[in-house]
Amino acid sequence: MRLKSGIWVAAYIRRCQVEGVPAVVRRRGAEEAGAIFIKVSRLDGTAVLYSPASKSTFDEARPSDRAFTPSVGAKRPAPEAEVEAKLTREIRFDPDVWIIEMEDRQGRHFLQHIVA
Repeated sequence: MRLKSGIWVAAYIRRCQVEGVPAVVRRRGAEEAGAIFIKVSRLDGTAVLYSPASKSTFDEARPSDRAFTPSVGAKRPAPEAEVEAKLTREIRFDPDVWIIEMEDRQGRHFLQHIVA
């Protein structure tokens, strides 16, 4: 069974705080199962956006884990305007999304499962 989105987000924000990285919930989505997007601002006008990975990439041995994939800025950080445009499209498509924004010059994300 997968954790509710609201609980996962609270734990993730706490993890960022423990690491000394500012993180905030920019948009609160559906408490039960809203999709979660993570924006990592590099504080230089660029960012990377991590989106939920497609269900086909989930590990069958660990079906309850959340997996993410870099959707904007995968090769190198993208301009923040490009990341914001993608988030705007996602909100139009699904108004129940969560958006977490964090700031880290090194681009650390603290996500456990990244699918390239």
